Amino acid sequence: MTHYLDFEKPLAEIEGKAEELRAMARGNDEMDVGSEAAALDRKAEAMLVDLYKKLSPWRKCQVARHPDRPHCRDYIEALFTEYTPLAGDRTFGDDAAVMGGLARLNDRPVVVIGHEKGNDTQSRIHRNFGMARPEGYRKAVRLMDMADRFGLPVVTLVDTPGAYPGKGAEERGQSEAIARATEKCLQIGVPLVSVIIGEGGSGGAVAFATANRVAMLEHSVYSVISPEGCASILWKDSEKMREAAEALRLTAQDLHKLGVADRVIPEPLGGAHRDPRAAIEQVGATIAAMLADLDDLDGAALVKARRDKFLHLGDRGLAA
Repeated sequence: MTHYLDFEKPLAEIEGKAEELRAMARGNDEMDVGSEAAALDRKAEAMLVDLYKKLSPWRKCQVARHPDRPHCRDYIEALFTEYTPLAGDRTFGDDAAVMGGLARLNDRPVVVIGHEKGNDTQSRIHRNFGMARPEGYRKAVRLMDMADRFGLPVVTLVDTPGAYPGKGAEERGQSEAIARATEKCLQIGVPLVSVIIGEGGSGGAVAFATANRVAMLEHSVYSVISPEGCASILWKDSEKMREAAEALRLTAQDLHKLGVADRVIPEPLGGAHRDPRAAIEQVGATIAAMLADLDDLDGAALVKARRDKFLHLGDRGLAA
């Protein structure tokens, strides 16, 4: 069953009527509703184009959080072969919010790491809704160390509201673990490319996305804080999230202008959740292209380019 966002309610009514007509026809062979259903389909497609023609930043946040949007596990299963998951941080335990392991992309050996939110109630609880604990970031550090040792490129898939802020996570050194992961991103002498596939929330995202190349899906978002959190701090009212989303400049298009994102990956009409296969193929092609851009650089050049990229992120200024 299609999950509609609040701004898609008029679309839901039209598509629901078309499906209702087809259901009636399936129950009565004498009914001919083909032309009426086709007319409703055309109307729905035109409305979908109009709705997604110029989404506001807040609506992009809603699309980025859509429960049917393809997640890290979907990308790994579709794009990578011989995926061998590796678990644990060798200190405390394994964090289900972070997936990672050895794999092949177009027959090229790589290490892939990403946040996984889960796709139903049980798996979302198990994955902690993609909010990693310290052991998740320490697992990522371990995998990046392994990639560096064996000369394997690292691919990261970012989709998290942010690092988990719970008491246990803080007791086990959440901020230190995030800082170590960010530091490791800057140190490894192998290509590191990152794709924001949904939400890129705060330091929890930066810890995976301090990369040579950063791409964002068209309707993904990347920000230091969620719009609701920002609104609660600045306006003392979480209902001001729309104004906060505008001010945060969190869309892929804004961040590409500011130089934070190197590429914007087009999504199917209506968002990645409407055609996951097409969205995943676009992401795969972009990852391959970004890795190809880095093939001629040695380890020292990769480290220098990565550090220079992040040291100069603010050069364009907010007027960009």
